[in-house]
Amino acid sequence: MADTSIDRLAALGPKSQAMLAHAGICSIEQLRQLGAARAYVMVKRDCATAPDGVSRPSLNLLWALESALTGQPWQQVAREHRTSLLLAVDDIERGG
Repeated sequence: MADTSIDRLAALGPKSQAMLAHAGICSIEQLRQLGAARAYVMVKRDCATAPDGVSRPSLNLLWALESALTGQPWQQVAREHRTSLLLAVDDIERGG
């Protein structure tokens, strides 16, 4: 599969794409390999050390990442996968 730029994902707007790029996630393939939870944690960690004025990720980014990977609307992701995604983020943040 070709390594395609993250900007081809309709579920991710310009701010989300910029946060991902700043964290070093620039391709759809990278995002697929990482998964939504790990990519979200990477962006969160990256933005924690970013200068003022840089967008900080909210949980909406997590829903959008999963939406981009699964093709489900982000609202459905937030409703149906909220708990599993939050548990995965917690596990990653704890070193899992």
